[in-house]
Amino acid sequence: MKKTLFQLLYRGGYYTVVVVLLAFTIYSCRTPNDPTNPADNSKETQTYSPDVALKWSEMSLKLIRQSPGFTPPVASRALGYAGLALYESVVPGIKSNRSLAGQLNGLKTLPLPETGKEYHWAASANAAQLFMAKNLWSNAPEAAKKMADSLAVTLRTGFLAESNQEVIERSEAFGNEVAKAIFEWSKSDGGHESFSRNFPADYKALTAPGSWQPTENGRTIPMQPYWGKNRTFLAVNSSMPMPLPLTVSTQVNSPYFQQYYDVYKKNIALTQLEKEIAVWWADDPSETFTPPGHSYNIARIAIKNSNVKLDKAAEALARTGIAVADAFTLCWKCKFYFNNERPYTFVRRAIDPKWIPFWPAPPFPGYSSGHSTQSSASAVALEAIFGTELAFVDDSHVNRVRDVKRNVDFKPRSFQSLWAAAEESAYSRFLGGIHTFQDNDTGLKEGRKIGQNINALRWKQ
Repeated sequence: MKKTLFQLLYRGGYYTVVVVLLAFTIYSCRTPNDPTNPADNSKETQTYSPDVALKWSEMSLKLIRQSPGFTPPVASRALGYAGLALYESVVPGIKSNRSLAGQLNGLKTLPLPETGKEYHWAASANAAQLFMAKNLWSNAPEAAKKMADSLAVTLRTGFLAESNQEVIERSEAFGNEVAKAIFEWSKSDGGHESFSRNFPADYKALTAPGSWQPTENGRTIPMQPYWGKNRTFLAVNSSMPMPLPLTVSTQVNSPYFQQYYDVYKKNIALTQLEKEIAVWWADDPSETFTPPGHSYNIARIAIKNSNVKLDKAAEALARTGIAVADAFTLCWKCKFYFNNERPYTFVRRAIDPKWIPFWPAPPFPGYSSGHSTQSSASAVALEAIFGTELAFVDDSHVNRVRDVKRNVDFKPRSFQSLWAAAEESAYSRFLGGIHTFQDNDTGLKEGRKIGQNINALRWKQ
């Protein structure tokens, strides 16, 4: 009896990703946008519901929460590759769009489907996302891996009811091969298996006045100090000029002093609403799907609210994933170039030696703000699909239990646009006592540039 691709990969209740040579010999890495390559006998991607994209993006967020070492930079990278694999596994079925192969930094070609053969694009996406889940989150607990397997099987059962087995197998083989090629490319970016080295022991923190110092968390080594050296998805992003911060000074009349005094003054007089905003956007990696995961979830909310199909859903998640990934790389490059101190350090040495911020400062330099940069980049990237006036309710944390320590409930937040949410994300870090306005304003500006560069890619034919 002929076996399916999933039967070939199935071992003891799990899918073990292996190379099934016979299934894959039909593909080759041809010129990315060759007009003779698209499979013209298939239903277009836009005829499918976004269900496979929504379910797998939700799974990615669960894997971030459950897998050890998925700090914000590490999580952003995983979402970048997962979103890209989703898009590339279905883009041959989007007549108006083109592959990003040949446009991204070092990604020259990707497999393409056979001309004239029928494909089921949701099945292709399902296989691609399973591969990425197993490889990007290779250290996930066994229970999480089983959860991913179960999702793949459930979706596949539905696809078999819509199409024949031969089409499903062909689609799965294509999706798997695309994901495999993207994952192989990911290995050379500098962040492969970075979940195992968040705090490298060889890094020596600076000690000069104005430099980052261990804060109330007590960590002497900052998080991912070399992350800024990683390859960006877009080459143009890596060449962006470094934004210059204010000159360090403890003089009361200096702009630098005023930046930190503003944080201190606000932090000792927070309203209940301001506390709720600070906690809503905190996205502590130990309790949530991290800040880039929050942006990915906002993309999911936009997809659901706009009633788009699989084509737009895949593109939205690809844009968002690339945006948060490059935002974290460039923001970390800036952080560890300037090694700027947190408000916790400056306020305690120049204003109030007993001050403790409302939210504990993360273990890495302040300038510029990661929240601001990635929120801005993803908002601008999503605006290319959903426009600048997409009103939505962010319910990302509504099921979380009350923060008893800070006397805050997790209430959904309403916004009139994607950019308004990005601005509040940035402002939340000022309210938390974690960032100055300088950190946030710079992050928003730099993130906007990153998002604009992503939107300038040739997504359309």
